[in-house]
Amino acid sequence: MQQSAAMIPVFDQLCPMHVLLDTTGHVVHAGPTLQKLRPDAPLASLRFLELFELQRPRAVRSMEELLASSGMKLHLRFRDAPPTDLKGVLMPLPGGEGAIVNLSFGISILDAVGDYKLTSADFAATDLTIEMLYLVEAKSAAMEASRMLNQKLQGAKIAAEEQAYTDTLTGLKNRRAMDHVLGRLIAGERPFALMHIDLDFFKAVNDTLGHAAGDHVLQHVARIMVEETRAADTVARVGGDEFVILFDGLTGRGVLDRVARRIIGQLEKPIPFDGQRCKISASCGTALSSDYDTPEAERMMADADLALYASKRRGRACHTFWSRDLAEEAQATLPPACRGDAAHVPPPRQ
Repeated sequence: MQQSAAMIPVFDQLCPMHVLLDTTGHVVHAGPTLQKLRPDAPLASLRFLELFELQRPRAVRSMEELLASSGMKLHLRFRDAPPTDLKGVLMPLPGGEGAIVNLSFGISILDAVGDYKLTSADFAATDLTIEMLYLVEAKSAAMEASRMLNQKLQGAKIAAEEQAYTDTLTGLKNRRAMDHVLGRLIAGERPFALMHIDLDFFKAVNDTLGHAAGDHVLQHVARIMVEETRAADTVARVGGDEFVILFDGLTGRGVLDRVARRIIGQLEKPIPFDGQRCKISASCGTALSSDYDTPEAERMMADADLALYASKRRGRACHTFWSRDLAEEAQATLPPACRGDAAHVPPPRQ
């Protein structure tokens, strides 16, 4: 064993996962990588067969039976946790001094590297494991780079979609987004209300105070509409000073009328801008999905618009619901050559 002890530095360098066994099968020395697997339990002096469970060949219970497996591939694992699987080969030492067992992780190398935080320094320089670790590291780096790229692309996609569906001045949804939500509500057969709002006297603000004042007013209007509606509702700017609110699951006339009156009341308060006071109001028209046997987006938009202009004719700053009577009144105001058949307007449900 003295001769073998002199070779320990060589063994540690060339096969850092080896164990030297004496004639009784006890560990005399463990390579640095093997010892790293059990840093709190020095392996020297432990009996090899008490430290490892030999799975193949089976029924090995003594040093004599272990020596008989010389040159064979050993399949073994630690008896304590974590029970890492290992491969090995045993060779007797000269002069019957014991044996050396060289171990490796085999296909368990990737799990072992993660479990024990191993690096290339824990393996012999010529070990193919080093090449595998390099490949794994390169693959991990490539996967991380791919993940980061996909993350950036996804972020860019989300930003582009947000931009495509957002009015840049007010931060509200735009006409495209409103059309999408309206189509979804109709397809889902959910009850809802569509309120069309047009600002009164907004042109006077632009004409007298300039477009910067007009932009300020539109942003102020957007904040009020968001504050006066629920998170489930959709507020969209669909034109210069035109807005649409979609009330998901809400068709109660009393509630909707109160919301419209609150919005009108807030908008009638003078809006300060650069030492000036901007004065506007709003007219509203609402169509209810429950007033149609089969709601259609274009029809509901037209009817809400009809109700809106009824509010304008009533003197502005008020709210009107669409009804069949309203449609018939609108038909009556048209020149005879332009009148259509009022019967095409879907009747309200009773």
